[in-house]
Order: sequence, then structure tokens, then C-alpha cells
Amino acid sequence: MNSSEAPVWLPRTVEPAWLFLADYPLVLALCIAVAGVALALTLRWIMLKPGLDIVRKLPGEMADRLLEIAATVLALVIVYLALALAVQVLNLPGPVEQITIRVMVSILILQLTRHALRAAHLAIGVLGSIRDRFPVVEDRTVPLFDMLTTVLVIGVSAYALLQVWNIDPTAWLASAGVLGIAVGFAARDTLANLFAGFFIIADAPYKNGDYILLDTGERGEVTKVGIRSTRILTRDDVEITMPNSIMANSKIVNQSGGNWERFRIRIKIGVAYGSDLDQVVEVLQSIADEHETVCRNPRPRVRMRTFGDSSLNFELLCWVDRPAQRGRVTHELNMRIYKTFEREGISIPFPQRDVWLREPRGDTSAPLES
Repeated sequence: MNSSEAPVWLPRTVEPAWLFLADYPLVLALCIAVAGVALALTLRWIMLKPGLDIVRKLPGEMADRLLEIAATVLALVIVYLALALAVQVLNLPGPVEQITIRVMVSILILQLTRHALRAAHLAIGVLGSIRDRFPVVEDRTVPLFDMLTTVLVIGVSAYALLQVWNIDPTAWLASAGVLGIAVGFAARDTLANLFAGFFIIADAPYKNGDYILLDTGERGEVTKVGIRSTRILTRDDVEITMPNSIMANSKIVNQSGGNWERFRIRIKIGVAYGSDLDQVVEVLQSIADEHETVCRNPRPRVRMRTFGDSSLNFELLCWVDRPAQRGRVTHELNMRIYKTFEREGISIPFPQRDVWLREPRGDTSAPLES
């Protein structure tokens, strides 16, 4: 670019100043850079001031952050355009000018990639909060959409970088295909976990916050459903990391599944034969009704199940709001049942054995005759 000639897009009122500074390329470049930064900051302020009042009507704070990212991206583009123009008016040698501009554009692409990843993550969150319009985006599908957008943004950015440096991506793609086959055989376990993660996120047998019981006996809360593995936090505050390929092929009991998250507690209790059965039912029912954590709807129930060898077997059925409350509520109900039964005179049988000792017929302690 010849700095002695004003650009066609330059306003007529600024052309005299441009032509005057054309004899001082360094000063002209500095003025262009300063003007670009000032214009970028001004437009960012104008975009944020009325825009925040509009987006605050949307649920949550993610829309505000999206607007801030958009304003920052606009400011970055203006600054880099001003810097590119400033480099051109310096009248540097051709190769030096090209390399400088390519480096600047590459840095701009990397910065735009970072902001695009943040914007994509926030946009998915905004769409997930508007359930009546975008029901496909929900808590269980957010990681899947997040990963897909990440791959898409990184792929577009990589392609743009190759184009900036005039690199033909065809050979790279062909090499990547051959390399992908080799990696597929070498990392088949990793790929199995990856595809299993897709299926788990799409099928959603469980989600973050659910209490699940594995076929190996571990029970805990799902803290993260990742692409490679699932993390479970047990009641002992121990985190278990299970590969998704194992989770996808195992029997999993989701205690938070069903129409609601409530969990049913079953307490088995036996009373002695001859007990007042109506009194037993009334006492068990009142203990459950008076407990502050037991749900009132559905109401607790008492059922007589079987005639045992030495007891009449009853079962107290009640609900709690979350599976995590099972252990504590079971403990408290058992304590109250035992104390109340003892106070009301209701006998809880337990196995008893009578041992009879019989003396031998002969006296084995007599000395043997020689």
C-alpha cells in the first residue's frame, strides 16, 4: 500500500491529515493504531450500554456474558484491522510485510477461537434454559453439544490457519486418514470409551446428581458424565472413576430414576406370636408419620408379610425426598421402633437355643489297670 495516497474509504475530512502524515510513515502508523484502539473501545462501550438492558430480560446471566464476548470480538477485529493497516503504511519489504500480517492474523484467529469456545458453551447454556423452545438441549445433552461445538470450532480455526499460511490441507487430510486407522487400532479401548460416552449422554440412563447402584455393589452420586469416564462419589466421600465402556455394558440401578427422585425405604421387623397386631400396625404407622423427613405423600404404610418360624414379619414402607437420606432415616426409624416397642411391651423375638449336657455312663477319669 502506498501511504502517499489516501484510501478510498477514508472520509474526505481526514484526507488532508493523512497526506500530511504520509511523509512520516512511523507517525502515521502510530496514529492509525491509536485511532483503531480508540474506535474499538468506543464501539464496545456503545454495544454494551444499551445491549445489557435488553439481554437482562432473558433468564440467567449467560446472555450478559454472551454480549460481552460479542463486544470483545468486535473490538479485537477492529484493533487487528487497524494494526494491519498500520503495518501496510510502513512500506516494509514485501516478504516482511506478508509474514508480519500473517502472524497477526494467526494470533487473531487463536483469540477468536478462544472466545468462540466460550460463546458456544454459554450459548448452549442459554438454549438449555429456554426449555419450551429448545427441548432437545437439556442437562443430559449439554456435554454432547458442548463437545460437538468444540470440535467444530477447532476444526474451522485449524483450516483458517492453514489458509492464512497458504498450506494445502488435502495432503494433511490424507495423512490424517492413514494415521487415524493406525490410531484406531492402537487406541481401541479409548475409542470404545468415547463412543460409549456418546451413547450414555444420548440415552441418558443416568445424569449428574443421580444416585446409582453398580452391579459390583458400589453406590453413590454421579458427579460428572464425561466423554471417557463417569465419576461417582460414594457416601464415604470416595470418588470412583468408571470407564464408559464398562458403564455401557453393566447393569446400573438408578435410584433417582422414575417419575420422581424420591426413594422408598423398607424396614423389616418381626414381633412375637401372640402380639396385638392392630397395636403393632398403629405403632409403626405413628412412628413413620411423626418423623420429620419421611414424606407425607405418599403416606407411609405398614404391611404384614409372612408367618415366620418364630415371629410375625411386618414391613414398614415409607418415602424420603432423596436417596442420600436413606441411611440416616433408616437409622432413626430403627432406633424409634426399638424404643417404642420396648415402652409399649411389644416383644421382638430372637433365636434362642437350649443346650443339654449329658454325663457319660462310665467314669473316664478312673486310672487304667495294668
